Amino acid sequence: MNWPRAMLTDSGGFQMVSLLHLADITEKGVTFQSPVDGKPMLLTPEESIQIQNRIGADIIMALDDVVKTTITGPRIEEAMYRTLRWIDRCIAAHKKPNEQNLFGIVQGGLDPVLRDICVRGLVERNLPGYAIGGLAGGEDKDSFWRVVAQCTALLPEDKPRYVMGVGYPLDIVVCSALGADLYDCVYPTRTARFGTALVPEGVLKLKHKAMAEDTRPIDPTCSCMVCKNYTRAYIHCLVTKDAMGSQLLSYHNLHYMLQLSRDLHSSIIEERFPDFVRGFLQKMVNAECERSRKERDS
Repeated sequence: MNWPRAMLTDSGGFQMVSLLHLADITEKGVTFQSPVDGKPMLLTPEESIQIQNRIGADIIMALDDVVKTTITGPRIEEAMYRTLRWIDRCIAAHKKPNEQNLFGIVQGGLDPVLRDICVRGLVERNLPGYAIGGLAGGEDKDSFWRVVAQCTALLPEDKPRYVMGVGYPLDIVVCSALGADLYDCVYPTRTARFGTALVPEGVLKLKHKAMAEDTRPIDPTCSCMVCKNYTRAYIHCLVTKDAMGSQLLSYHNLHYMLQLSRDLHSSIIEERFPDFVRGFLQKMVNAECERSRKERDS
């Protein structure tokens, strides 16, 4: 890939949720039905690590038993304890511990007792870093943030803490305030494919008719190539009929997320993070109030 910076690979565990109708989960591993030819494929903790060893990423993830946070009952506890058993198999299978950092993944749904057991079990294994998994699956924000706060409070402060599958700007800012360090999500490019741009006030939907004659850039404060060269009206014309529109929005959205990350990081280093959070939230709140006012007036 010629990517000159750090790289992370996932274990395949999330596919237990996204391809649940094609998967059979047992203690041995997860058997997937190939979406290509229908043949069964077994992914074990050992095979997951072996694949990631061959890829050579700087951070590799343990195979965990993932369930949606909206699921309740004994399945949550079963998955959490299986995740702890599988981490030992992943550690044993890891052939490059001095070159690649194996992260364990905290599971336990929205149950604080199960999360506590899983966190403590992983910390006992003294891993290079830790992930908080099984979130951003439909649960309410209060529950989501509560679990993140609980896990970051228990995980070592001197090791990376990674919230998996999280990419909304608001969630990244809040979780960073709670002590998280790493995130991943398809949100910036996925929302671009639906004609939506990320802006400091929240989102801007370029498919709306109001954009058709708007000659302003997506974000007047943004320095990206798209905002320097194209108007909202031009991109509106593209997103309704041409793939180039989603490509331009993807470029802008990734630039927005990179700039947000830089600003967030520098605010922490310069010890002005509380002011950064207040300013970030104030822009969103003011924009939401303005949208509500316009809706009432219309």
